[in-house]
Amino acid sequence: MRIALVAGEASGDLLGADLLAALRERFPDATFGGIGGSRMRAAGLDAWWDCDELAVMGLAEVLRHLPRLLRLRRDLVARLLAWRPDVYVGIDAPDFNLGVERRLKDRGIRTVHFVSPSVWAWREGRAAKIGRSADCVLCLFPMEPPIYARHGVDARFVGHPLADRFPLDPDRAAARDALGLAHDAPVLAVLPGSRLGEIGRLGATFADAAARVAAALPGLQAIAPMADDACRAAFAPVAAAAMPALRLVDGRAHEAMVAADVLLLASGTAALEGMLAKRPMVVGYRIAPLTHWIVRTFGLMRTDRYALPNVLAGEDLAPELMQDECTPERLADAVLRWFRDPAAVAALAPRYRDLHLALRRDAAAGAAQAIAERLAAP
Repeated sequence: MRIALVAGEASGDLLGADLLAALRERFPDATFGGIGGSRMRAAGLDAWWDCDELAVMGLAEVLRHLPRLLRLRRDLVARLLAWRPDVYVGIDAPDFNLGVERRLKDRGIRTVHFVSPSVWAWREGRAAKIGRSADCVLCLFPMEPPIYARHGVDARFVGHPLADRFPLDPDRAAARDALGLAHDAPVLAVLPGSRLGEIGRLGATFADAAARVAAALPGLQAIAPMADDACRAAFAPVAAAAMPALRLVDGRAHEAMVAADVLLLASGTAALEGMLAKRPMVVGYRIAPLTHWIVRTFGLMRTDRYALPNVLAGEDLAPELMQDECTPERLADAVLRWFRDPAAVAALAPRYRDLHLALRRDAAAGAAQAIAERLAAP
């Protein structure tokens, strides 16, 4: 048995390592080759290239690296066609992986794409295009397979790996001890995004909002986990100007979320993590005005909700303040409402717990099962 796996960044490397371990349990004599990082190599991948080769973010960066990326994809496809794996598993990185999957599928190699792009949110028509590349799509959210079914694509909900990693009942006291936060003071966690573009659009607004909350709540402790050194360097000046007491820490986002009473965060995976931490949150976001106009004018957006807890629940559990509504005043008011309404916070926790349980399926084992079924099919 030969299984090819290709992950394109650190998050994909983590997903791939868990999946490889689950596949090895089913196929102990299998050989695994492809592209991955240190975690996938430790799990047994023969990494022909490192996943850092694909970790390029932003239009300018992609254009600068495009010749190299196209050359890498060409070389990868050639090596795979010579190796003839029983199945190719593309882990996220759709811009790279779907092209590879399409070429391999046309040559009779089974293909699986692990982590669906957000077809539930915008451009549903992509589902059919993805189906032309992948024999099977492994989805992290339950609302995704029905969308693919409308386009005749085999898609399976396998659960979300983050739901497997977060405890059902997070220990707030332990998280506060680990971060050196007082147990008897209100705590706000500020997460303005994990990309420089997000920091640029949201950083000053979030810092100003946190300062307004601190002015209304004496003794507030505010903490801002930074995704990496570049994000810290971009956010530190605006944080210092608006709220010198806002404490920046490297990484440790999950600990900060569990330790906090309320979260102020950018829409995206952080909202899901906040839900799994069982914390009330306020979600803010902005995209470039031209992009927002195009999306709205041409009806590319399929949903009126953006924050994943709200999408999963089908109702507004977390306030969403987008585009022109994403102001320091409105964000601060929404955060303060959570601090001042303990009954609403108490009612929210069981809702988030139910959503957590719905996503907690042992995603790696579910993905390995789906791949094994695909391998057994004609």
